[in-house]
Amino acid sequence: MASWGNLGFQDSASPLMEQLIFFHDHTMVVLILIVTFVGYIMFYLFFNFLVNRYLLESQEVEIIWTILPAIILIFIAFPSLRLLYLLDEINNPSITLKTIGHQWYWSYEYSDFLDLEFDSYMVSTADLSESGFRLLDVDNRVVLPMNSQVRMLVSAADVIHSWTVPALGMKADAIPGRLNQISFFINRPGLFFGQCSEICGANHSFMPIVVESVSVNSFLDWVSSCLKS
Repeated sequence: MASWGNLGFQDSASPLMEQLIFFHDHTMVVLILIVTFVGYIMFYLFFNFLVNRYLLESQEVEIIWTILPAIILIFIAFPSLRLLYLLDEINNPSITLKTIGHQWYWSYEYSDFLDLEFDSYMVSTADLSESGFRLLDVDNRVVLPMNSQVRMLVSAADVIHSWTVPALGMKADAIPGRLNQISFFINRPGLFFGQCSEICGANHSFMPIVVESVSVNSFLDWVSSCLKS
């Protein structure tokens, strides 16, 4: 989860988030080079009072400063397009989870199991344990198996919400009357926190998301205990 003073991304918990971080770093290197080069030229021009008459009108210079930015954009566009297609790729899912956004809580349904559904509300500050996180903990976590391909179906019952977990690189709008689909792969155990990322009313800030990644055996034990209760 995000910590105080952290200016970077959260530690990735999925291959897609790793690719997003790599693309961000790649783009930042390109931007730093451009800003440094342009800044140096502008700084140099402030203190240079000489004029090169061969640069006042030069076809070669215009060709260079037209083609060079196009080449730089290609170096940014191709990795970006590759990543966009990777984010939309739906592999063979091991489990399907349906989530529906409400004002102001989430409801979840494990479609592969009968009668396994629950609502997830934020834990109020008065009921929060000492180890809990204020405004981020919920009463019912989303338990998912790690090293398994997960398909998530996202919708809403009233207004537009957005199911977002930064560590997984996932953000999907929950729109009434529409079913959006995302796919992700969790590669390590842990707790991953998120929040609704679409302004959805007075209590928009109070509908957090907690994903608990566990081993497959622990997940099956959790499913068995839920079905028995």
